Amino acid sequence: MAQAPDFTKLMKDMMGSFPVDMSSMQDAFKTQAALGERFSKVALEAADKSAAISTKWTKETLAKVGTASTVKEDPADYSKVMTDFASAQAEMASENVAAFAEVAKKVQMETIELMLAAGKDISEDATAAVKKATADVTTAAKKATASAK
Repeated sequence: MAQAPDFTKLMKDMMGSFPVDMSSMQDAFKTQAALGERFSKVALEAADKSAAISTKWTKETLAKVGTASTVKEDPADYSKVMTDFASAQAEMASENVAAFAEVAKKVQMETIELMLAAGKDISEDATAAVKKATADVTTAAKKATASAK
């Protein structure tokens, strides 16, 4: 009587010879870690520049407040000081908002560059991993088929 093939042994042999290569996972993790590092650098640099702009703006405002808070001889001088202070604040606000906009623009451009580079890296990693996995599975399937015969 013909003996039925032992599918349990066939599956065990096939899974035993199925390659599990963690190098592609490690490469993906390294790529993600490097991307995170670059994003952190962009964010920290932007935060540093923003803090510098804010500090400069605050110091300039405090200096103007100090000037405006001095005692004046003529009551009309108070009106002039307040007008000068308001004018200076409007000018500083315009300059500092433009400086913040430049920081934001730079962050946006660097983020886009990082995302494009990351997409390219991830695509290349995925393509290489799929090609390797396909070759490994084909080899494993051939070995399993050969051992079943």
